[in-house]
Order: sequence, then structure tokens, then C-alpha cells
Amino acid sequence: MIDRVPPFALVLAGVASVQFGAALARTMFDDLGPSGTSLLRVGFAALALMLLWRPDPRRYSREALRYAVVFGLVLGLMNLTFYLGLNRLDLGVAVTIEFIGPLSVAVFGSRRRLDLVWAALAAIGIVLLANPGGAESIDTLGLIFVLIAGACWAAYILIAQRAGRLFPGSEGVALAMVVATLVPLVPGIADAGSELLKPQWLVLGCAVGLLSSAIPYSLETEALRRIPANVFGVLMSMEPAVAALAGFVVLGQDLGARELVAIGLVVAASAGASIATPPEV
Repeated sequence: MIDRVPPFALVLAGVASVQFGAALARTMFDDLGPSGTSLLRVGFAALALMLLWRPDPRRYSREALRYAVVFGLVLGLMNLTFYLGLNRLDLGVAVTIEFIGPLSVAVFGSRRRLDLVWAALAAIGIVLLANPGGAESIDTLGLIFVLIAGACWAAYILIAQRAGRLFPGSEGVALAMVVATLVPLVPGIADAGSELLKPQWLVLGCAVGLLSSAIPYSLETEALRRIPANVFGVLMSMEPAVAALAGFVVLGQDLGARELVAIGLVVAASAGASIATPPEV
């Protein structure tokens, strides 16, 4: 059935799943805090992936398991710091800033001069969002948290390339997600306490885990089998724009002209960098 769906529709559905999952997670912050929400999201994602792939750690070398541990710590820190930043920033703004991570990997991994133009375009967008010295300048701590999440996203991409050669299928991701659960464990329990065990939060946490991990990963993996990686990158560049839409629809976050222009600049920079990437399947 899924093989009849156009690949661009699969990617856009995955992007929408991630961003509306993030918007749903934001609605839980008042009761569970960002750390408690992160714990439920990562925990349910780990459970879903372990049930799906059933990896056996005894089958792998020490080197592979070390990669899984590092991979997991990066994943856990990326999710926790993004949620901490999202607690202080609008969703569209937070995702746009975080997107600097994968964009940096694409730009600095290239030697083309044109990529410097895309980097400059993205930098202008981030400065516009930060609005330093302006009356509505961005929350500094929120900015720091999301920049850390973006750096983790960049590290995740680089580590995932190596992990993909050490583990079959998505077994490495499943093991890494279990490790990732350890990162928000203590702050999550401290933040939410017994609220974590209430049925309504368990249901919502499960939904966030599926929307943010299991569903988009499955859709994107299928899409990558049928389209070149650079085309995939262009479609993924829509994430900041979709995040702004999800923030508006779910959270009522209305962005101004400055923020919308800034998001547009980062989307254009990411799409440009992806288009300039040589095609590969």
C-alpha cells in the first residue's frame, strides 16, 4: 500500500508528523515540564523501536556498542535541550534555529563557494530571529538550548552514518534510543514526579513518541529508497515552515513578518544547499 504513495508525499507527511508531534508535546509542558515530556517521548519511542527491531546487544562488537551509547547520548541530549528551548520559544522559531545543525553539516562538508552563500543566507535568518538589541529580542536561554540541540543534530547525522554501517536495519537506532532515555530520566522525574504515571499523560506521551519518531522514520526510510538524497534534503527543508504552521494551528503562536522572513531565509538556504549536493541514492 505505502509503495503506491508518491515519495514527496511520504517525506512531507513525515515532516508534518514530527512538527505536529512537537506541538502536541508543547501542550504537555505546563503539567509535566519539558524534561518530563522529553522522558515520555524518548521512552515510548525506545519501546516502539525495540519492539519493532528486537536488537540483541550480544551480537555486536564493543566498538558497535560504544557507537550505540554515544549515539544515544546525543539523541537524548538533542531532544531534552530542544524541549527546554521550546519551552521559551515559539515552535517555528525553535525549529528554524535548530535546523542550523544539519545545514552546517551540508555546507561545511562541501568545498563549493556557492555553499558559502547558503551559509550566509542562513546566518542572516538566525540574526533576524534573534533580533539582538531589539524590543522583542529572543529569549537568550531558549536560544542557547536550541543551539545545543542543533549541534547535537549535526553530531547525530555524522554518528548515524557510521552506526548505519555497524548495525543492520535500524537496530542501532533502537539501541541508541534506549540509551537516550537515560538523559532526561533524572530531570524528567524531578520535573513531573508522579504525574508521569497518570493515564492521560502516558497516552499523550505515547502519541508524541510515535509522531516524533516511529511514524516519520518509517515514512522517510521508504522515501529514501525511491528518491535521491539531495531531493530528500530539499523536501526536508520545509521543516521550519511546517513547524511554524503547527505552532499556529495547535498552539496559537502567530509569528510576525520578521520571523516569517527569517524562517524563509533558512528554508531557502537549506533547499539551496541540498539542490547543489550531487545526486546520490
